[in-house]
Amino acid sequence: MPGKGASGLACLLLAALLAGCRGPAGAPVGDARPTPAATSGYGAEFLAVGECSSFGTTSFTEVPCTSERAAARVVARYDGAASDGPSCPATTDFVLHISAQAAPGDEDGDGTVPQGYACMRDLEPPHPGDPGGGGGPRTIPGDCVYTSGEGQVRETPCDGSGGHRPQYRITRAAPDREDCPASTALYVQLGGTRPVGCARRV
Repeated sequence: MPGKGASGLACLLLAALLAGCRGPAGAPVGDARPTPAATSGYGAEFLAVGECSSFGTTSFTEVPCTSERAAARVVARYDGAASDGPSCPATTDFVLHISAQAAPGDEDGDGTVPQGYACMRDLEPPHPGDPGGGGGPRTIPGDCVYTSGEGQVRETPCDGSGGHRPQYRITRAAPDREDCPASTALYVQLGGTRPVGCARRV
């Protein structure tokens, strides 16, 4: 399943550097489209909370959660674009962008499946969205990062199993830099109501 590596670019604020950039916390990392014969999915809504998707790399379909093809479950579902909507839960493993789909013969073109996004959690471990897992659409306390360029960091598994050795671990999320402990060596932009990640060297 896709992980934070696909969308988990985070901003860092070194003591002497206030720069960097991060995409929206819920940026989609895949596409989900209903089949024409089943535009409402297996429930009243395509990929509703509690429903499951198949395995995929860039394209996913809804399947019964009891199916051998089931790979991940919807933990939250929102209409509209991810950049304009609520963030996914902190331990989301990946996000699916849901394209608006019209039913065959839909004269007014309003579509039976609106544009939206689904926050997904893999049915089986490993869970890249867990703290220290090195993936997922959000950077959260417990995650590890490495410097990937001027003013930027990327997540990597804290256990060293990723392609990059972890350099910093985020110990807490704070409203302001002044609320970080004295041991903080790096400030990582997280977004939300506690937008500053206080990170120490590992």
